[in-house]
Amino acid sequence: MKMIKRTLVMVFAATLFINCGSDKKKEEKTETVTKQEVKKEIPKEKKLGISGNDLMKFNKSKLTVFEGQKVILTLNHTGKMAAKSMGHNIVILQKGVDVSGFAMKAIAASETGYVPQDALADVVAYTKVIGGGESTTIEFDAPAAGTYDFICSFPGHYALMKGKFIVKKN
Repeated sequence: MKMIKRTLVMVFAATLFINCGSDKKKEEKTETVTKQEVKKEIPKEKKLGISGNDLMKFNKSKLTVFEGQKVILTLNHTGKMAAKSMGHNIVILQKGVDVSGFAMKAIAASETGYVPQDALADVVAYTKVIGGGESTTIEFDAPAAGTYDFICSFPGHYALMKGKFIVKKN
């Protein structure tokens, strides 16, 4: 009887050991496939839209892409006021750029759409200034992973019209 019990215990233990090992291999294989599938699912380009209105507000405070992705960004002005009085643009700043300092420089850059040409190194991408009922689209490659600020650089708008441009790692 003791012999039968020992044999059953050994068979049970061996079965448990074999099954545990095979499950681990299945999990590893599944995990590898999942990571590969995720990489394949990231599109080469990302279309984004954002709107600004006559109340000096963007409809989004966060835009998200993957690094290296081609970004097609459309800015819509849903208000009615003209660009001279309530113009909007979107300026994506490099990481670490002082938003207030950039906005102060932008005030004097009306001839270049409120994007100071001597501060272009501080800019990832920007649109032209548009008025009510207008839209504009830009294309650019997403920078390195990280969080970037975006603003409307029309005088006085940056305090309310701002957000985060988030670039994720592939």
